[in-house]
Amino acid sequence: MCATVPSGSAESATSPGAPPVPASELADEVLARLVLTYPKGADAERAGEMAAYMKGVAPFLGIMSTERRALSRGVLAGLPRPGEADCAAVALRCWRLPEREYHYFAVDYLRRYVRACSSAFLPVARHLVTTVSWWDTVDLLAGHVVGGLVAADPGLRRDMDRWIEDDDRWVARTALLHQLRFKDATDTERLFAYCLRQSGHPDFFIRKAVGWCLREYAKTDPDAVRAFVADHADRLAPLSVREALKNVGA
Repeated sequence: MCATVPSGSAESATSPGAPPVPASELADEVLARLVLTYPKGADAERAGEMAAYMKGVAPFLGIMSTERRALSRGVLAGLPRPGEADCAAVALRCWRLPEREYHYFAVDYLRRYVRACSSAFLPVARHLVTTVSWWDTVDLLAGHVVGGLVAADPGLRRDMDRWIEDDDRWVARTALLHQLRFKDATDTERLFAYCLRQSGHPDFFIRKAVGWCLREYAKTDPDAVRAFVADHADRLAPLSVREALKNVGA
């Protein structure tokens, strides 16, 4: 895979532009449990391999996904459902920790409880997308968290209209991917307009996202995707076309 190196750093998670961390007794308990529990599953050799695979975006503890999720269940056992402030506090505090597994915990937590969050959570989501950025967190935040917020409040589509124009490739990628799970509720006019807006982008991750969001929508309306690609094949990157038509043909 040809792609540029990750952007962002653990240090930027505490930059002056970061959203304030709300006070949350629940987050206090979650983080106290988390930093005691996760290191028990650490494996230094695996940590090095995982960090290398993710292009050095962050250090790792070396916990495999299945084990990490089992540890997370122990962390959350007996705790109440969070409110929006709790979600923000957990996510932002996890993002301040250097090891990537803590970021994964935050993403999983938000995926689970995104319905507790209002449209006011979007700035927190944007901070997570633009900080210590790489596809492993951005894509899940896009499809499950930002997408969930937009689905609950269609007024956020106007924010997505701004995000698709953003110079930060991860913000633009998020705008492209936020409808991945919308199926029949997909705003096709926006989907296709966003793809055309970024069709000439030089970055691998944007070209890939154009194809991916089209491929996903093709599961709902393959004829519309085929027609769109046929009409705009001269503007779409070959990678985007291949991804878009991977499961439906020309």
